[in-house]
Amino acid sequence: MTGAEQLAVVGAGLGAGILTSTVGVASLLSFPVLIALGIPPVVANASNTLGLLPGALSGTFGYRRELREIPRAQTITVVLLCALGAIGGAVLLLALPSQVFATAAPWLILFTCLIVGVQPLISRRLRARSNHPSSEHPRRLHRSLSPATTVFTTLTGVYGGYFGAGAGVMMMAVLAVGLDLDLRVVNGLKTIALFAANLVAGIIFVFIADLNLTAAGLLAAGSLVGGYAGAHLGRRLPAPLLRALIVLAGIIAACLMLR
Repeated sequence: MTGAEQLAVVGAGLGAGILTSTVGVASLLSFPVLIALGIPPVVANASNTLGLLPGALSGTFGYRRELREIPRAQTITVVLLCALGAIGGAVLLLALPSQVFATAAPWLILFTCLIVGVQPLISRRLRARSNHPSSEHPRRLHRSLSPATTVFTTLTGVYGGYFGAGAGVMMMAVLAVGLDLDLRVVNGLKTIALFAANLVAGIIFVFIADLNLTAAGLLAAGSLVGGYAGAHLGRRLPAPLLRALIVLAGIIAACLMLR
């Protein structure tokens, strides 16, 4: 890589780290940058997962105050389900022909853009549900996951291990629907759950997948700072402009990959 390309990857890591701890679409920024540098899609995806681990770790540390509000058993359950799902996703990525992922990637990005676009509607409905509990169904903190929440949490882990872009938004929706928690607390739980998923997938990729370690290292350097900064930003982020830019960037990246 040239010096300018290295700076671009570090910048993508910084931005992706911020997105990891906020809206949860980190790979939507960093993955297209690696593709633009000519890295093959499967190698780029595996390197991207490894490179964003420090961002998820620092983001988890940034949300430590929120995580203390959740029963430990509940946090452990969500983390384990997401990690187990990520094993399946990582295996799918490596077992299927690389052309399958190369073909699916732009459509997965467009699907992520759709999720990001409708996130305000989801958040408003979830916030209304949280702030206006029915007198017949008083607000309470679920201390165990329902079967549906368990299934969808695991499936989100599978998606995170396979591709990951938009997994944070999906996890936010699943956990906010299935658990009576404030959205800021859900953001923290989402961050640690996806850290577990990326950690498991990253370990598998280190031993089995082809990696671009230079790209992964540069992403790691940027995401470490971005993840911690994003945790503080995530507590007060209105993000309408940021969301619009994410959707626009995703559509452009997908269109370029479809050419």
